[in-house]
Amino acid sequence: MKYSFELKKEIYEKHCEGYGCKILSKKYGIHHEKIRYFCKLIDKHGLDAILHKHTEHSPEHKLDAINRVLVNGESIKVVAVDLGLTSDSVLRQWIKSYIENGYNVVTKKKGRPSTRGKEKEDGRRAGEGERTPSRTAVEEDRRSRILKKIVCLNSRGRKEEKEQLTKAVTELRQELKCSLDFILDTINTNDSLPDLPRSDYYYWKNRIDPDTKNTDLMDAIAAIYTDNHKRYGYRRITLQLKNEGWAVNHKTVKRLMSKLKLYGITPRAKYKSYKGDFNGTVDNKLLHRRVDTKKHKTEYIRDFSTSDVNEKWTTDVSEFHIAAGKLYLSPILDMHNREIVSYSISKHPGYKQITDMLNKAFNKYDDLSNLIFHSDQGWQYQMYHYRKALKERGITQSMSRKGNCLDNSPMENFFGKMKNEMFYGHEYEFKTLEQLQKAMEEYIEYYNKERIQVKLKGLTPCQARNQSLYSF
Repeated sequence: MKYSFELKKEIYEKHCEGYGCKILSKKYGIHHEKIRYFCKLIDKHGLDAILHKHTEHSPEHKLDAINRVLVNGESIKVVAVDLGLTSDSVLRQWIKSYIENGYNVVTKKKGRPSTRGKEKEDGRRAGEGERTPSRTAVEEDRRSRILKKIVCLNSRGRKEEKEQLTKAVTELRQELKCSLDFILDTINTNDSLPDLPRSDYYYWKNRIDPDTKNTDLMDAIAAIYTDNHKRYGYRRITLQLKNEGWAVNHKTVKRLMSKLKLYGITPRAKYKSYKGDFNGTVDNKLLHRRVDTKKHKTEYIRDFSTSDVNEKWTTDVSEFHIAAGKLYLSPILDMHNREIVSYSISKHPGYKQITDMLNKAFNKYDDLSNLIFHSDQGWQYQMYHYRKALKERGITQSMSRKGNCLDNSPMENFFGKMKNEMFYGHEYEFKTLEQLQKAMEEYIEYYNKERIQVKLKGLTPCQARNQSLYSF
């Protein structure tokens, strides 16, 4: 089915805005591989490449494209995009026609085919009966096709020669449906061709890397890993690949990342602000008590679940220590979409920092009356002015139990991600506190708008917020 230029242009613009091929596929009802193909085509050749125009291709041009696939082992889609073909199915048809016609490029003649003499020929065939080719003729045809394909190989050394021969023989076995002995005998009895003993064939067949077919996928994995500053593990890379239209299993991604030696980063320690209980603590509103009367046990269940944004927020303070000094980060995180609502960075963990953070958040939203604002029992959150600011806006305050960091695990989780991905291992790269602060601000911007999350099913926090708002 052909699609209009305007439709393809619209889809490409949406793709440039960050929509994945699978999302666009569901919206427009076009297979994601087709969307992925013409987006790559436009990236390489511009919008003119998707115009419906008839182009004549010379036999030499076709043969060159076919050899790139059959001889050099390049991907059909890569070659088709490189040549600017409107669809990779055009190149597939060339290859099919080339094989069916005894490895010859067929050029169609212009105009309608002549029917002169066809009736006589049909009558003659009906009288004589169709003759099936003899076994000798079939074998001769197969031998000529085998020799033609092997002669086309161009190797640079013994290793490359054996590998190419092995690949070619494997392809011939599938194409001609004949025995391995017949193909090897045809090659080895020809003095102008290199010998390929049966043992060598199986040796190289087992030695050829099975992941040669995954070259494009490995390139995509490496690109995502590099673009995200080596912060993504195999789970997030799998989600991003699916967003881009790849149909791939997370186990495959994990194996290929190990092969490429691409690994994520792992967690360390945090700043602790607790300075004793001075009668300013409040109950943990996210903790539910459950009594099991049969087993005579009492369980406490943490409830971080939400149905919409601005239902549950959490906050904490974390320390970033380098040779030039220390910086303290105080953010507010929305538990629904894991977005950083506001934050403040300071050289000292004072109450002014908390005030700045609150003011930025309150300026964003007018009505926060149904909000539960959670924190640990840090001295900042026990102060009268802090509790008053929340009460004036109808916000319910909640605090973790003493010495229980798991009660505020969403916030601790964010600090762990941030430090692992932009701080640990890079401490000596920051010569001044200004450089560190800039890197922290850039990371939070990246985290909110670009970093996809597994819990959000491959969306960024900002995308999850927009999705939540538009669903009502």
